[in-house]
Amino acid sequence: MTAKHKVLVVEDEQVIRTALRRLLERHDYQVSEAGSVKDGLDLLAEQTFDIVVSDLRLPGAPGTDLIKATSTPVLIMTSYSSLRSAIDSMKLGAVDYIPKPFEHEEMLQAVARIIKDHGTRAPETPVRAPVQEISEPPVPGMIGSCPQMMELFRRIRKVAMTSSTVLINGESGTGKELVAQAIHKLSDRKDSEMISVNCAAIPENLIESELFGHEKGAFTGATANRTGLVEAANGSTLFLDEIGELPLDAQARLLRVLQESEIRKVGSVQSRKVDVRLVAATHRDLKQLVIDGDFREDLYYRINVMTLILPPLRERGNDILELADAILGRTCRRLKSPLLAFTRDATQAIADYSWPGNVRELENAIERAVVLAETDEIGAELLAIDLNSKKAIRPMTERTQHTASEEDDSAEELSLEDYFQKFVLEHQDQMNETQLAKKLGISRKCLWERRQRFGLPRKKKQA
Repeated sequence: MTAKHKVLVVEDEQVIRTALRRLLERHDYQVSEAGSVKDGLDLLAEQTFDIVVSDLRLPGAPGTDLIKATSTPVLIMTSYSSLRSAIDSMKLGAVDYIPKPFEHEEMLQAVARIIKDHGTRAPETPVRAPVQEISEPPVPGMIGSCPQMMELFRRIRKVAMTSSTVLINGESGTGKELVAQAIHKLSDRKDSEMISVNCAAIPENLIESELFGHEKGAFTGATANRTGLVEAANGSTLFLDEIGELPLDAQARLLRVLQESEIRKVGSVQSRKVDVRLVAATHRDLKQLVIDGDFREDLYYRINVMTLILPPLRERGNDILELADAILGRTCRRLKSPLLAFTRDATQAIADYSWPGNVRELENAIERAVVLAETDEIGAELLAIDLNSKKAIRPMTERTQHTASEEDDSAEELSLEDYFQKFVLEHQDQMNETQLAKKLGISRKCLWERRQRFGLPRKKKQA
């Protein structure tokens, strides 16, 4: 007779308790039931369990009382409305939580993972549970434990194994490409390389050729056939960052890809079938762009199948300190610097600042501090955070532009940021993006990123 892992299920709702017991027993677990914390504690006093699966809200005492009363690992079950309480329960010692309603496989994976990491008894034979690489992080490459991020991780895991189109919405610098990479790595397309495209970084007159390819002679300079990035993503995932910047002509071609699963190169009359999973991202309000006539309504409904919202860094609570430590370690290794640490003042400054540039701004601030550090500690002064403003450099409106023109007549008296904004506002009607970037000595992508940072959207061409 082989030993089985023992699970205690504490749940006051009989239907859920029975269903969970049957699920676990079908996968070779030995299950005991309790309808309250008191009954659960009585069972824990009588025998040893490998894991306790408990509801958070129970009659009488809450499920967190079990955590305080036992050294057995506790997995908390909770409803979506109680995610904050679930996070608090983890601070008390719960090893993990799972939102209700949960998928059967999700529960089995969580139980198997916790027993593997915390189990007290070694069974004679492995547990027969459908575990898929439970030792790997649930969402590759992403860090966070606030309720918003935990819910985001859950949604990523759910959508990854489907072929649905995903729209990621969030401010610049929040990590939209990381979400796309996580979806790809958790999907059945993970063995193929994900193709990433920043729609704002490609000149408008070239974007159709870049995305869909072209035939030789299709236009001046087309001296050879070219395979587009959509075709290169055949069998894989195509990530279109800042899809709101896509010109209307290119939007029509993309709609055909989504509707018919086929592409037609620029200058060609032949179509070719493609199998592409689209993940799009934007920091803009696509609904408003539809109203303004800058985004096709039919394309909007095609890509808005599953929307994932990334919270800005300022709304992620203690995640910011966890991220800062991880970024610091990664930056030190990349720059081959000795391992550094933040002083107490630096930690307080990081927590107090609102980080309008989000994770990207945090990464830049930490990299600058690592480069400038002369001791094994990073002080607040090296982060160059303006705690008085608590926000990024103020976007230059027409009024502030006028004031700057009156008060700062020479470029020498302007900050680099003010000069950039002043130059763009004064010349964007006469220059295209390529010319502006060249005059400023930066790339088109850098120009676009600075536009987002300073709140200077690119003007659409009039039809």
